[in-house]
Amino acid sequence: MARNSHIGNNTLIDISALEYILLGDLLDLLEEADGDVGAWKWISEVLDTLLKTMPREFELQDEGGYMEEVLEEQPNWQAQVKNLYEERCELLVKLKELQTRMQAARPLKKIAGELRHDLRDWISCYIAHQRHERRLVQDAFNNDIGAAD
Repeated sequence: MARNSHIGNNTLIDISALEYILLGDLLDLLEEADGDVGAWKWISEVLDTLLKTMPREFELQDEGGYMEEVLEEQPNWQAQVKNLYEERCELLVKLKELQTRMQAARPLKKIAGELRHDLRDWISCYIAHQRHERRLVQDAFNNDIGAAD
């Protein structure tokens, strides 16, 4: 059992690293994307990859329960954890919607500026969400340690 947990953890680390790289690539491509059809083709590929890897990442994060380690330390934080979980689900749905909009747009130039803006906003929201998750984990354990002083 411990071996499988270790394998799952390595997979989660690998997926998180890939996601980090893809988000950086996406930001770079959005800078080039003005009227460049080639850049939009790559943006589409990056979105496809994100939409394949993010559900697997979420599945691995949820093994044993989403943010279960936080709830073990701070059971009264259940509402915060629930809000983060719902936000994470909404972010995935929003990314799928952006991809669908991009694929349906013909010609893409008509919505390129708006789509570029919306994708940047999504990236900012997703990064803020990840920071909030990390901060909640840190606070849960810091509060526990701080109470012992």
